[in-house]
Amino acid sequence: MNAETVMQELEALGKERLKKMYIANGAHEPLFGVATGEMKPIVRKIKINQPLAEELYATGNYDAMYFAGIIADPKAMTAADFDRWMDGAYFYMLSDYVVAVTLAEGDIAQEVADKWMASGEELRMSAGWSCYCWLLGNRPDSEFSEKKMADMLETVKNTIHGAPLRARYAMNHFIYTVAVSYLPLHDLAVETAKAVGPVEGKPIKGKSSFLSAADNIQKAIEKKQLGFKRKHVRC
Repeated sequence: MNAETVMQELEALGKERLKKMYIANGAHEPLFGVATGEMKPIVRKIKINQPLAEELYATGNYDAMYFAGIIADPKAMTAADFDRWMDGAYFYMLSDYVVAVTLAEGDIAQEVADKWMASGEELRMSAGWSCYCWLLGNRPDSEFSEKKMADMLETVKNTIHGAPLRARYAMNHFIYTVAVSYLPLHDLAVETAKAVGPVEGKPIKGKSSFLSAADNIQKAIEKKQLGFKRKHVRC
């Protein structure tokens, strides 16, 4: 399949309701409004195809960009390639759920994520922290430096309340993910969550909303989810 055929198939799957929902979350034209699950039959036909992924990502169409992340070959992408993809990731659903997810299956994931977290740019920071969430939720604990993860928790504790909005969401989720999916530092993550307390999120209907890693960790404990690892990062 070529890019034109994929675009035609995606357009045929578009739904106005989903299009409006994506726009409400920050997407803008062009987009079709395709449910991610509806993409799977097309993915099965193509499997991994990095040149096609690059073509689709370059369209700027949200659905095509999401699809590109699913068929990309993360191990063939360089740090410069991921930076280029981040340049095109104009809102969090692309930065955190396309670029960060794709990066999490690459060999250079931690190296690139570290650079993004230190960038001071909202979506790069968000993608960097999100990438670690995807990594911790998928890879064995032995792949991570316990000291590095502890230092990252300390960074979150000291900086989260002053971080850009989307970075706050990702940093808050990082605390939760360490507590649930990286058992060597479960207790430290719980302590960090309590020290951080509620984190202000996006206002909802004119009222402030707050994120609580501590509450979500407790729910995961009650559901016996400690040690959770997903089999695959991407769909």
